[in-house]
Amino acid sequence: MKKFFRYFVWTIVIGLIYYAGLRYELYLLNEAQMNYNFWPQVIFAALFPILIGILLRLPKLIKEIQQEKVWSVNWMKLLAVGLPTLYVSLVPVLLLTGLFKYIPFAMDIIHFDFATLAGVVFGYVLLDSLKED
Repeated sequence: MKKFFRYFVWTIVIGLIYYAGLRYELYLLNEAQMNYNFWPQVIFAALFPILIGILLRLPKLIKEIQQEKVWSVNWMKLLAVGLPTLYVSLVPVLLLTGLFKYIPFAMDIIHFDFATLAGVVFGYVLLDSLKED
């Protein structure tokens, strides 16, 4: 029952952080429409899903840290999964730099909103690539 309660509370915490993040993103969007500065909103929209992915993996990482083992980085996972998902999650930021025509698959990523999902995956993989030896 204690384990269930911990999972339930962590789900509520993530839900509240997600709700607050969406509200803040809406505030940034309204500000951007008033002063024509979209940088804060786009940067937040790119980085917030990464935070959610980190929060999803954090409880398991805390358990693993409590085991007090030697840690290393799984570079294969970080490069094979993390690097492409980081690229996809940062495409909206890269589009504001004026490099639009040089970014492969940019319109497909923006049109289907892969950036949000990729950000969550990157945040999760970032912590998941830490491994114990």
